[in-house]
Amino acid sequence: MHTATATNAASAFARDLPYYEPVGNECALFEQAYRQRLPLLLKGPTGCGKTRFVSHMAAKLGRPLFTVSCHDDLTAADLTGRYLLQGGETRWVDGPLTRAVREGGICYLDEVVEARKDVTVVLHPLTDDRRLLPLERTGELLEAPDDFMLVVSYNPGYQHILKSLKPSTRQRFVAMSFDFPPPRLECDIVARESGLSHERCAALVNLAGRLRELKGQDLEEGVSTRLLVYCATLINAGMPILEATRATLVEPLSDDLDVQEGLLESIRATFG
Repeated sequence: MHTATATNAASAFARDLPYYEPVGNECALFEQAYRQRLPLLLKGPTGCGKTRFVSHMAAKLGRPLFTVSCHDDLTAADLTGRYLLQGGETRWVDGPLTRAVREGGICYLDEVVEARKDVTVVLHPLTDDRRLLPLERTGELLEAPDDFMLVVSYNPGYQHILKSLKPSTRQRFVAMSFDFPPPRLECDIVARESGLSHERCAALVNLAGRLRELKGQDLEEGVSTRLLVYCATLINAGMPILEATRATLVEPLSDDLDVQEGLLESIRATFG
C-alpha cells in the first residue's frame, strides 16, 4: 500500500516537471553543482533547450526560479533592486537576483553577455567562496544560503569580441556545452511537444540537419529545436507543409531573398 502510494506520488511529481529529455549527464552535473554551491554556465545555440533545462532542474530540486532575459540596457540595479515611490512613500524593492538570494532560489541570467558590464561586477562576489551580494544602496551585505544557485547562459557562436565573457569571469563557473539533440531524440521531443506523428517529425528533423549545415555560410544560426516544434505544431493544426515551413524555417532565419529561395528549394526537395 505504501509502495503504491509512493509510486503514484513519484509519477505525479514527474508529470509536474517541465518536459526535458536529457542528452548526457547534464542533469547530474547540474544537481552536483547545486549541492556543492557552485555557479553554473551553460553554452549553446539559440533554441537548443537551455532555458527549458533550467526550468526542469529548478522544479526537480524544488527551488523557486528567477529568470532574467539579459539585454543591452540591463543594469546591476535591475538585478539587485532600487528605491521606488509606492503609495507616497519611497521603498526599497528587491530585484530578481536579490530575491533569489534572500529566498534561496535559482537565479538564471539568460544571454548574460548581452547585459551591461556592471552586471558581471555584481556577480563576482557571488561566484566565489564568499557567496556574497553587497547592496550598497541599503548598506546590506547578504550571504547566499546553501540553496541559492546562480546559473548563466550565452550563445558563444553568436557573440563577437565586444560581447563576450572575460576569461576571468568564465573561470568563476562550472560550465557545460549544449547542442541540438541527436536526430532520434529530437524527433521524440518535437513529436511530444507538437502532437505530430513521429514519422512526419522525422522528416522535419532530417530537413533541419541539412539546413544546419548552412550555418556559417548562408545562415548565422541553424534551425533551432524550438522552431521545429513551432513548425510541427502548425502542421498538426492543419496548415499546409510549405506554408508552415516558410513561416518557421525560412522567414525567421534570413531576410535575404536568395537565401530564402535556397531554403525553400531544400524544403521542396524534402516534401515535394
